[in-house]
Amino acid sequence: MALNVILLAVSLLIILAGAETFTNSVEWLGKKLNLGDAAVGSVFAAVGTALPETIIPIIAILSHGRGSEGHDVGIGAILGAPFMLATIAMFVTGVAAFVKRKSNAPMNIIPDVMKRDMRFFLLVYTVAILASFLPSRPLRIIVVVFLVFAYFFYVYKTIKSSMGRHDEEGESLRPLYFMRKNDNPSLVIVIIQLAAALGIIIAGATVFVGAVQVIAAFLGVPVLILSLIITPIATELPEKFNSVIWVSRGKDTLALGNITGAMVFQSSLIPAIGILLTAWVLEPLALLSAGLALGAVVYQYTGVMGKHKLTPVHLIVSGLFYLVFIIAVVATG
Repeated sequence: MALNVILLAVSLLIILAGAETFTNSVEWLGKKLNLGDAAVGSVFAAVGTALPETIIPIIAILSHGRGSEGHDVGIGAILGAPFMLATIAMFVTGVAAFVKRKSNAPMNIIPDVMKRDMRFFLLVYTVAILASFLPSRPLRIIVVVFLVFAYFFYVYKTIKSSMGRHDEEGESLRPLYFMRKNDNPSLVIVIIQLAAALGIIIAGATVFVGAVQVIAAFLGVPVLILSLIITPIATELPEKFNSVIWVSRGKDTLALGNITGAMVFQSSLIPAIGILLTAWVLEPLALLSAGLALGAVVYQYTGVMGKHKLTPVHLIVSGLFYLVFIIAVVATG
């Protein structure tokens, strides 16, 4: 047990190093491709950091028979990721912004970008959840096609609106870590650093997940709770330190885009895999987590729509939706 606690701490440091290298890489990638912060955060950073944890539900589903415990783990991980992103990831980012600014000053965001990401999330995730109530497989296949199409349409809209746009948030771009003395590194070197950073994050996350699962088993955490809570926190949250790093540098569009873009990815393409490969029968706690995730985003969306801004406290309050779920878990034993 003590060894796993040590591994937990070491793996966290590895992930932090990988996250720092990754943020530096994607900022340079955006510059080399002439993209604004909206596309860099919502597409490249979001998908890149979501890839490692995407593997978990796929492996859990494919390596077990239909209706088995493996499928429960897979479905729980699929639903747990958007839930964690909409609540805890927003909470952590809000805390980081509040501590950095020492005030509740509005986040430096592009309202239209936030509204677009949140609208896409609310649409695709609602459709994915409602698919569990459809009576026939052909209808569910239609939902799968819709979710895949919706995500790639989202990517197209995001990149198109960001082409040639330079947001210039916060401080100037730092030198690429793999070529610190070069003011204009090649795209190849940028991609190599990006791949290396992802490798560091994956390695750290693998150790992190293993340690968390051992500790969870030692504490007697059930499989459903492990898949809905522990696994998403272990795989998603460490990589969202990218958002904390960006907030600390005043790059709020990148920070929040990293989260909202991952939410769209994790609520469209990944549920499509779950619907396609499993019975997609959602238990009450799973439905509750989905409802709370949608509720948290509706709460955030009203802030952007009403005042065209988000504040750190607004993001911090999103953590209460996660607390409601924990209370429900404890109440149901």
